[in-house]
Amino acid sequence: MPDIKLDEIDLKILKTLQTNGRTKRNKLAEDVKLSIPSVSERLRKLEESGVIRGYHTLLDARSIGLEVTAFIFLTTESSKFYAKIIERAKEHEEILECHAITGDGSHILKIRTESTETLENLLSKIQAWPGVVNTRTDIVLSSPKETNVLPLSQLKK
Repeated sequence: MPDIKLDEIDLKILKTLQTNGRTKRNKLAEDVKLSIPSVSERLRKLEESGVIRGYHTLLDARSIGLEVTAFIFLTTESSKFYAKIIERAKEHEEILECHAITGDGSHILKIRTESTETLENLLSKIQAWPGVVNTRTDIVLSSPKETNVLPLSQLKK
């Protein structure tokens, strides 16, 4: 359960900021029909509670030369290696995400890199990590939908 109770106004603010993180406070205040200080206080609470974790610029990976997206599924020898896997994943900027999973394997890594050659180099490093006994790599052909926008409409009000 969340540590903070979100009301309809909070959800509207969050929805707007997910779409455009540069939305000015006066525009948010106008949209939710509150004063700027009230919106500022809500934003402060959302930030301090960790609901808002930061404000970022979304880059187009291909336009800056990161042509390959891949998912690497890891199988580890045992769960005693999980902490080390996570630590190692954090050391590589081309590893965008690391998830502990059920099913085949223990972790899945999302990768963005320049080429299949750089992917192969990273894969060689990952296969040498302590505890990794198997990897399976799936290369993405296209991404018709890729978003960081969370489905706020699913939250109970």
